[in-house]
Amino acid sequence: MTHPVFVPLLFALGLAAAGAHAGPAQLQDSMAQRLVACTVCHGKEGRAAPDGFYPRIAGKPAVYLLNQLQNFRDGRRAYGPMVTLVAPLPDDYLQAIAQHFAALDLPYASPPPVRDAPALLQRGQQLALQGDRDKQLPACSACHGAALTGVQPATPGLLGLPRDYLVAQLGAWVTGQRRAHAPDCMAQLAQRLTGSDIAAVSAWLASQPVPSPSTAVPAKSEAAPMRCGSVP
Repeated sequence: MTHPVFVPLLFALGLAAAGAHAGPAQLQDSMAQRLVACTVCHGKEGRAAPDGFYPRIAGKPAVYLLNQLQNFRDGRRAYGPMVTLVAPLPDDYLQAIAQHFAALDLPYASPPPVRDAPALLQRGQQLALQGDRDKQLPACSACHGAALTGVQPATPGLLGLPRDYLVAQLGAWVTGQRRAHAPDCMAQLAQRLTGSDIAAVSAWLASQPVPSPSTAVPAKSEAAPMRCGSVP
């Protein structure tokens, strides 16, 4: 007779043996499955991770996402893990990645509670919606859309992004750690911002709820206030 102490152990070994005979799990060969590695940092389905340093990529314009993947691969952006992931990939595969995430239409989380001084948020709202003529700064909305949800085919939305990420990216343009195709309009604009301006506009943008619909709007017929090399 088997001692009662060994019954659970034998049961567990039996399950393990059954699993071994069943063979490896079969995974569906889809872009979603291939890109699970992206969601480790960018959050489930590319919705953004909660740590505040990785952006939402789900639903961004496809040309914008393709531009960023190429920028990492070709040395215009320098973040080691991203460079390592995309370095061996050709343009057609980068385009497939961009199209996959661009096609996702997923809800946004609510913005975090506002704890900033009213004067800081007021300055951020001014920069985002009106600009600053004295500093030759057009409003963010002049390029990123009146609702700041982006403009097709290559301009991303600015809402629903973590504050720390926004601060880091503006700072990277100031220091030259982030670059785009010439003329690099974002670098030119960021270098006209003071540190307090960067803090203000990042705080205000991160505090705003994302409207519905949240998708990028069609390209405008009127000319943008600046020429950007990353926009076709």
